[in-house]
Amino acid sequence: MTATLGPLYLIRGDDHGAIAARRARLRALAEAESGGSGLELLDGPGATPEGTARTLASMTLALGHRVVIVDGVERWRAKEIEDHLLGELGRIPPETTLALFAREESRAKTPEVLVKAVERAGGHVSVESAVKPWELPGWTREQAGRLGLSLDGPASKALVGQVGERPQRLLRELEKLALSGEPGEEGPREVGQEEVLALTSRSSEQRAYELADALLEGDRRVALSRLTTLRAQGESPSGLVYAMTRRLRDAVAVAERLAGGESAAHIKGSLRPMPPRAAERFIAAVARTDPARLKGALSVLADLELATRGGSPLPTARRPENGLEEDSLALRAVEAIAS
Repeated sequence: MTATLGPLYLIRGDDHGAIAARRARLRALAEAESGGSGLELLDGPGATPEGTARTLASMTLALGHRVVIVDGVERWRAKEIEDHLLGELGRIPPETTLALFAREESRAKTPEVLVKAVERAGGHVSVESAVKPWELPGWTREQAGRLGLSLDGPASKALVGQVGERPQRLLRELEKLALSGEPGEEGPREVGQEEVLALTSRSSEQRAYELADALLEGDRRVALSRLTTLRAQGESPSGLVYAMTRRLRDAVAVAERLAGGESAAHIKGSLRPMPPRAAERFIAAVARTDPARLKGALSVLADLELATRGGSPLPTARRPENGLEEDSLALRAVEAIAS
């Protein structure tokens, strides 16, 4: 382990899939080396600069290398870092690795004071940046060429539309396309739009909508199955909450329009780009659902988003479940909505 890992890492960026993969590899490495006894995970309320410093200073009974993984660094405040952690980064105990993970978004960025402190301490800073949406078709064609494939413009756009905008997912689908060719083919294999649509998986956003639709229908079994599958694929709770919330907000809007006397046919035309049959099913499901239940579901999702981000910054407003793992929080939310 000591020959493989350094003392300090900061992995940050807006490519949450790549960050999750880095975290999973580090955790697997630590567990393989020590059987899990040398691995410590900090998330939720305990994943603060003060909590991290306290963990580094604490004694451990684990034998061998110690790995401390800290999630949620994008929520840290510069003053808390300066007050509690700056001094500790330069004196990390021997046989210890501290790995800080920051899943950045537009409103949540790693404080620059932490980035500079990690660099001063001789740590490694890695930035996992997602490709911009408008760059994805060109980026997809470039990656396809490296795998021996040739995608034209319509095929690359179809791939992005089918799979979604996460580069990691796009790469996996390109690899599947590359493996689907005949052995011994020479030169780049041309892949058209029809083959892309036939062989690639639907996007995680579409599957998140299927999860939201199961919640809309009150189908607990399907909802839990969809949630488990999406989490196993590495989808983040924040991404799922966003997709589910958007879908259920659409449902609330449709319910209000139906209550106001607007026809289902007129509403269907405004739901594009949703396919017509899917729009019909969606409107019918909304019509069978109590609007108050839909609004209650949005409230549950808002609580889930807050809890997965560490809970309220005010201690008096924290909820008992804020310390639970993200999967437990998501399961509770789905159970509450679908029951």
